[in-house]
Amino acid sequence: MSNSDNSENIGWPVKTGELYHSFFDSTLWNDFEFRGDDIIVATYAKSGTTWLQQILSQLIFNGATDQDVAAMSPWVDLRLPPKDVKFAALREQSHRRFIKTHLPVDALVYSPDAKYIYIARDGRDVVWSYYNHHANFNDLFYKEINSVAPPGIERAEPPLHGVHEYFRHWLDNDGYPLWSYWNNISTWWKIRHLPNLKVLHFAALKADMPGQIREIADFLEITIDESKWDAILEHCSFNYMKKNAEKSVPLGGAFWEGGAKTFIHKGTNGRWRDVLTEQDNARYEALALEKLGVNCSRWLASGEMP
Repeated sequence: MSNSDNSENIGWPVKTGELYHSFFDSTLWNDFEFRGDDIIVATYAKSGTTWLQQILSQLIFNGATDQDVAAMSPWVDLRLPPKDVKFAALREQSHRRFIKTHLPVDALVYSPDAKYIYIARDGRDVVWSYYNHHANFNDLFYKEINSVAPPGIERAEPPLHGVHEYFRHWLDNDGYPLWSYWNNISTWWKIRHLPNLKVLHFAALKADMPGQIREIADFLEITIDESKWDAILEHCSFNYMKKNAEKSVPLGGAFWEGGAKTFIHKGTNGRWRDVLTEQDNARYEALALEKLGVNCSRWLASGEMP
C-alpha cells in the first residue's frame, strides 16, 4: 500500500516554483513518471551524494561488484544528457530505481509513493569539497555544460580565487557559484517528519557507517543478506570507492582533470579549521542560526539530531 493510501491527511509538499542554474533545470521533473518503489537521493552538492548512491546500489544489488552506479542513478535535474535520453534509460531499468536530485523541496515534484533520503553536511565542509571539484573541471566540462545553457543563464566558469576567498564569496552570495545552501537545507528540514523521508548527516554516516546502512535498509524495507554484509561494507568504504571511482563518477570522470579519482577526493571533514578565521566562522554560524534556527543549525554542525 502506498504512503498516500495510509496518510490522507498529510500535507505533502507542493512545488511552488522553478529553479535554474547553468548545471540544472528543475522543470525536468515536471514530466517524470514515478514508480511506487522509486528512491530519490536528495542533497546539496558535495554532501555525500555519491557515497549514498553507492550504499543504495550495494543494498539493491546485494553487495555486487562492477555496478555502474553513476549510469544507473542519474541526476535528473542536470541539463546533460537531454531529458528524452535520460528518461528513456530510466524507463528501461527493471531494478528498483534510485535517482539523484540537488533541488530544494519547493522546486521539486514530490511523490507520496516514492522514498526520499536526504543527506546534509556542514557548509564549510561542503565548500572545501566543492572547491576541489570546481577547480578540476576540465575544458570538456565547460564546453558541454555551457552548450546546453539557455539564454539568460550565467555560463559556468573556473573559480577565480583560492579556497578561502571562495568560501567567503559563497557565504556572502547565498551559495554562489552554486545555489542557495540555506534554502536547500531548510526546505528538507521542514518536512523531516514525513513518513517517506529519511534525513541523514554526513558526519553521522562517517562515525557509524554500518549502523547507518542498516537504518537505511530498514527505511527502504530491504532485507540485508548477512552473508553479503562484509562485502557491502567493503564496497561502501572510501578506499574501495576511490580505487573503483570510474564506476561511481559521472561519465567515468571524463569532466575532471585527473579523471574519476579527482572526483572522489578526500571524504574528510574539518579541512577548513586551519584556514578560516574566528570572524569567518562566527559569520557562518550566525547565518546558520538566522536561516535555519537553533535545532537545525546545531544538527548541521554536529550531525546529532535534537
